[in-house]
Amino acid sequence: MTSTPPPSVRRIGELADATGITVRTLHYYEEIGLLSPADRTAAGHRLYGADEVERLYRICMLRQLGLPLDGVRNTLDGPADELASTISAHLADVDRRVDEQNRLRARLARLGATLDAGADPTTDLLTVLEDMSMLDSNLAKPIGVLVYRDLQSAFDHLTRVFGLGPGEFTADPDGNLVHGEIEVGSGTLWLHPESEDFSLVSPATRGDSTAMMVVIVDDVDKHHAVAHGATIRYEPIDQPYGYREYGARDSEGHLWSFMKPLAG
Repeated sequence: MTSTPPPSVRRIGELADATGITVRTLHYYEEIGLLSPADRTAAGHRLYGADEVERLYRICMLRQLGLPLDGVRNTLDGPADELASTISAHLADVDRRVDEQNRLRARLARLGATLDAGADPTTDLLTVLEDMSMLDSNLAKPIGVLVYRDLQSAFDHLTRVFGLGPGEFTADPDGNLVHGEIEVGSGTLWLHPESEDFSLVSPATRGDSTAMMVVIVDDVDKHHAVAHGATIRYEPIDQPYGYREYGARDSEGHLWSFMKPLAG
């Protein structure tokens, strides 16, 4: 154990502040064997060095590319565990996003030219709206809420099976979990316990579900292939409304659809 960490070594709070990743997430990564501290101080504080920062970068990048946590672990611990390959994948993803922005810009320019010519802009407006739906919005971030009987088990299932990002938990003075958060891409999902006051019940209690969570992923078939332990409701399929998707139920029966728009 280390008494005074060198300048290049960060405690867990410092690492969280520097990266924007919550302490709860770092604890969870350690719990599942994904990212362990390099050392601890004499007082037991976790310490992270350059190797851990590099591994954390790769974890975050692979998560951004759509891999669930099990897939991230297998990739990091496999023979292709090199920083250069992760940076290349990151660069390709950034290039893809830049291409999407450039495509939207070109369509906006064409729309302006259509208006200047006094022509009907409907077709160009539709293509612009399609591109806008694929890019980040400046609107306030929506938050979904799902109700569970067992928040801890639900949290573990969603992060392990579906690869959703771990967030914060809140407990009451008696230690009972009363609120949980899951990261879903750029959005947030709240996990809420059952409540008689608001007639909130889990599908496991009700016996059926009345809603569905939809998550856009980069590769539907890849996500389906690594969703080990999920109860698959239907296999990947091209739908007539322009999406490829598959459906699954989580640990308490909520229905999830993971999809991607079809090309064309």
